[in-house]
Order: sequence, then structure tokens, then C-alpha cells
Amino acid sequence: MLELTVAAVDCATPETITPETDVADAAQSLRRPATPALPVLEDGTVVGIVTESDIVACVAETDARPSVHSIMSTPVTTIPPTATLSDAADRMRETGVKRLPVVDDGIYLGLLSAETLAPYLSRNNLAIEWNDDPLSVDSSGNGELTVSD
Repeated sequence: MLELTVAAVDCATPETITPETDVADAAQSLRRPATPALPVLEDGTVVGIVTESDIVACVAETDARPSVHSIMSTPVTTIPPTATLSDAADRMRETGVKRLPVVDDGIYLGLLSAETLAPYLSRNNLAIEWNDDPLSVDSSGNGELTVSD
């Protein structure tokens, strides 16, 4: 089976923020349907990621309005564009994340999500075995189609 790489799929490129970004501003950005997460960049390097769950935890734990630096998830699990989609899925599963920043030589390229991977992996990982003919036509002439167990 030919294995696709991360570079072969269309990764989202949501807006990015800095560690100094106000949490309220990050929350406003995350309200947009096209923004599933906010990669946090410092000098062009991914240093964290902020998701809706980070904002919810912040609100639940404090009334303060801290900067993103205090709530972002770090260290960030990233993936190179040369990794296979299977490798990306494995990395998501192992680390318990739904999104991976795609980074090449320290440069942020986009955000790969579990939703982006799903169509590729489900189609390529189907393993169906037929034990015998699952369909048969009734030969009595009444035109019925039956399914065998």
C-alpha cells in the first residue's frame, strides 16, 4: 500500500498567536468554526498550542485574564511534513492530542487534525474478507435477492 505523507494532505492554517496574547482574544478566535486550535509561535517557532479545553480550564480555575503563556499546552507534539499519515495518527493516539502542528526545520507550516486524517486512514485501512458469496439470487424466478450470513 502506498503511504501518503503529511505534506500530501491539505492542512489547516489557522491564525497563530504569541505567548503574550490575551486569553480573551484567544477565546474570541476559537469561537470561529474555522479555528479549531491556535498554535502559539515565538520567533516563528511553535512553543505551545491553545484549544477550547485550555480556555474552559482557565475560566473554571480563575477569574483573572492571564496571557496565553499561562494556559497553552506545552511542550508541543509536532510532526514533519515527511511523516506518513499513519505515523501522524499513531502520534496523536500516543500523546492524546487531536491536532499536530506541521513543522519543517523549525518552521510552522500548518495544523493537521484528526478530522483531516479520517478520510485517508479509513479508506486505506479497510480490511474486508469475504468468506463466501454474500449475495445470492433466488432461482425460483420470483426475483428476490437474499443476503447470506
